[in-house]
Amino acid sequence: MSRWIVNIVLSACLSMAASFGAATPGEIESADKAWATAVRTRDIASLEKIFASGLIYAHASGAVEDKQKYIDRLKSGKQRYDSVTIETTKVVMYGESAVSHSVVRTTGVNDQGPFNDHVMMMHFWVRQKGNWILAAHQTTKVP
Repeated sequence: MSRWIVNIVLSACLSMAASFGAATPGEIESADKAWATAVRTRDIASLEKIFASGLIYAHASGAVEDKQKYIDRLKSGKQRYDSVTIETTKVVMYGESAVSHSVVRTTGVNDQGPFNDHVMMMHFWVRQKGNWILAAHQTTKVP
């Protein structure tokens, strides 16, 4: 009888330990919101932490930038967001990584002038050292 109880308790502990560190879609939704706030407010310090060193940042225009190039454009004001509104988000978890697909409305100014874009946005997030970092960003205009 006592062996049976020990097995049940051990199984429960192992099950809880496995699920304790499991990532949730809510964590990714929060990371997407942190990204939106940081780009809108040009919070470079936060973006330095949010963006992976090997970030691939692909715009709906077809332009592709790395982390430093994108941050430099934000710093210089060549890329400015007046609003970033995430309308819908779907998250799929893959262990220590996740993909989020959102519909987003952005307004602001870039090299081509003022913009008011309605886009689908794909983010690829990776958890490193307990933090979610953005490894890839891709937007496509909604027809």
